[in-house]
Amino acid sequence: MVAQRSYVAQQGEIEKSWYIVDASDEVLGRLASDIAMILMGKHRPEYTPHVDCGDYVVVINADKVGMTGRKMDVRHFTWYTGHPGLRLESYSDRLARKPEDLIFHAVRRMMPKNKLARHMMQKLKIYAGAEHPHTAQMPQTLQRTGKKYNA
Repeated sequence: MVAQRSYVAQQGEIEKSWYIVDASDEVLGRLASDIAMILMGKHRPEYTPHVDCGDYVVVINADKVGMTGRKMDVRHFTWYTGHPGLRLESYSDRLARKPEDLIFHAVRRMMPKNKLARHMMQKLKIYAGAEHPHTAQMPQTLQRTGKKYNA
């Protein structure tokens, strides 16, 4: 009787692809969860949790991302500077000032909380406008089918 073995991916075996996502008229949380899945590699059949199996993702038009309801004005982005007190900024103000930060932090919070996530986040490239310098990598456009992106 032949025993079945599980496939475990090794670091050098996985070929990385490049994908491009247009964030215009997208909901921030749904976009971020789809991007996180692609960065982790969960869209691949050879996904292995301890190996970086994910692909590169280029996000364009980050300044046109939205949120449902009144969340842009009601919710706040908080951070601590090291001095007494917290800093607060509404999501609409942050979108006007640094649109890349909204998508970056939303995706970062959906990644695993370990050292491998830092390497996965380096594969995320976010640009406020429609232009990006990654045309040489020939990224494939991700199309939304139903509620999520399919790679």
